[in-house]
Amino acid sequence: MARDVQITFDCADPAALAAFWADALGYQVQGPPAGFESWDEALDAMGVPPERRNDASAVLDPEGSGPRLFFQRVPEGKRAKNRVHLDVRAAPGLTGDARMAALEAEAERLVSRGATRLGRFEPAPPLDAGHIVLADPEGNEFCLD
Repeated sequence: MARDVQITFDCADPAALAAFWADALGYQVQGPPAGFESWDEALDAMGVPPERRNDASAVLDPEGSGPRLFFQRVPEGKRAKNRVHLDVRAAPGLTGDARMAALEAEAERLVSRGATRLGRFEPAPPLDAGHIVLADPEGNEFCLD
């Protein structure tokens, strides 16, 4: 039996990191529960104090096919390289110079939104089509491929 997957990020600022990843992936920040006009209204009803309102956030694929990304506040910062990372498929079907140009354009867009560029890996056929490594605003590495 196949299972649904949620990807969870430990972070310092769940709202900001959720906004970055929503933009990066074309996702949407998850709306408030049914019956509430806003998260503030829902959190008021739940009795969540203002200082705890950025403890978590989530983003969803608007088409419903991709995994939910969940962001939870933790007290410690990132300490080492990720052992698992996301590959953002930014140049599907492209090869060679066209592929790398599309990846560069997406890298530039994401850097303008807070990502950090870490490296570019040139195509090495037949196994490696080339990719760019970035880090999100909290230092989590990911690849544009």
